[in-house]
Amino acid sequence: MITLYHCANARSFRVLWMLEELGLRYELKMLPFPPRVFAREYLKVNPLGGVPFFIDGDVRMTESAAICQYLAAISASTALNVERDEPGYAAFLNGLHFGEGCLTFPQTLVLRYNVLEPEDRRIPQAADDYAVFFFRNLRAVDSLLQEQEFVAAGRFTAADISIGYSLLLAKVVGHDDRFPPAVQAYWKRISSRAGFARAVAQQEAAAVQQGIEQPPMAGAGTGMRR
Repeated sequence: MITLYHCANARSFRVLWMLEELGLRYELKMLPFPPRVFAREYLKVNPLGGVPFFIDGDVRMTESAAICQYLAAISASTALNVERDEPGYAAFLNGLHFGEGCLTFPQTLVLRYNVLEPEDRRIPQAADDYAVFFFRNLRAVDSLLQEQEFVAAGRFTAADISIGYSLLLAKVVGHDDRFPPAVQAYWKRISSRAGFARAVAQQEAAAVQQGIEQPPMAGAGTGMRR
């Protein structure tokens, strides 16, 4: 069985959402955020100390976009994958990795330096600069979504999960009220999916069952900003 180590609404949410969309069986192990600080024993499982940590038989993976690509590739005939010979294959790969490198990364620094660090270690200027970086990169997504409903191949794919997670994180850091109209409509469209709702419900139920306190990141799943 697949095992996923996860913190509520962290990058590992991409994998959880993917698993729910695919209807795969998995075991969800919740951790306090950040686990490298509050669950030191977890370093024996994953020396990086972050999430996700994904196990599938002998497979061990730590990169959320790569795990989504892996799950799409091994799941036969899933619409979440775009095959190499399909139109939109390159856009699919680009969207998968753009969601992490260009949209999620800058927001993690906003979250760190505006929310997670103690007051005396916060750096508002750095947070503001990386917020600008995020919105500048979001313009590319906005331009695309003005012409089409999804990122690639005319349908919802793992690339939408990757970019969709970055929009979920934007709710955590309070950026969602600045989404352009096309991005707002896209977020409403993809977050209304049953797979997304199931992923949110699974992480909330597992946190309660496993006695894991929800981190500052957890608010986005219920509409709160922090």
